[in-house]
Amino acid sequence: MERTVKTSKIRIGDISISYYIKEATNETDHKTILFIHGFPFNKNSWRPQLEALADDIKGIAIDVRGHGLSTMGHGFLSIDVFAKDLKVFIEKLQLDRVILCGVSMGGYIALRAYELFPEKIAGLILCDTHHKADNNIAKQKRFDSIQAILRHGRRPFAIGFMSNLFSQKSLEELPDTVEFIKSSIRRNSIHGICATLLALASRTDSAHILPTIQVPALLIRGAEDKITAKEYMQELHQTIPQSDYIEIEECGHLPNLENPEAFNKLMNSFLLKIT
Repeated sequence: MERTVKTSKIRIGDISISYYIKEATNETDHKTILFIHGFPFNKNSWRPQLEALADDIKGIAIDVRGHGLSTMGHGFLSIDVFAKDLKVFIEKLQLDRVILCGVSMGGYIALRAYELFPEKIAGLILCDTHHKADNNIAKQKRFDSIQAILRHGRRPFAIGFMSNLFSQKSLEELPDTVEFIKSSIRRNSIHGICATLLALASRTDSAHILPTIQVPALLIRGAEDKITAKEYMQELHQTIPQSDYIEIEECGHLPNLENPEAFNKLMNSFLLKIT
């Protein structure tokens, strides 16, 4: 029986978190996967995954603070703040140990979450993400982006982002997906985008966490990703004890949208292994 994906909201401290939820058929004995989107997107980017989950898996996709329909709150954003929001969310929904699935910024949040509360996490899917902090060149690029957005608005930023985000094949063959992501970016406030750029620039290195990860991890990378370097993800694989690393061909930074069939097959196979 197909399970309906519903929209809900919950109060978390100073903010309201918007999320999608697909309930499991069994209310008491099931696994839960929690999806965390990248910057500057929203929970809609995980719809193909929520809809592909088995009936006995509960799926939740959140809008990170300041993104989508979640509110901004105090506005002082960091990866640490995002991860602590996630902890309160998990506790408020009384979720048992969850599998975290994060792409890009969502992966940074997932790694920080494991550092802060590993006892609540049963597995990790880390997609087109890594463990390193920004170097000075990367920080300056983010500062330059902030200035450009403040001067010219979201639209030029969204258009410029596309060429780095998707593979050439996706740009040519998936115009609806490209337009969907452009629209997702433009739905965020200028304040939210700029505050998140500062959060990304200030994030800490997570290298020391990797050898301590004691849960299964699936590492997925789009083979043509121009944003996340292959060597960074291979380093994740070499350092996280129970990890598998797989590339999806002809995909860029968002393989869950560029080739959802391949991504979902990997995701569902991984979920079967989690005990």
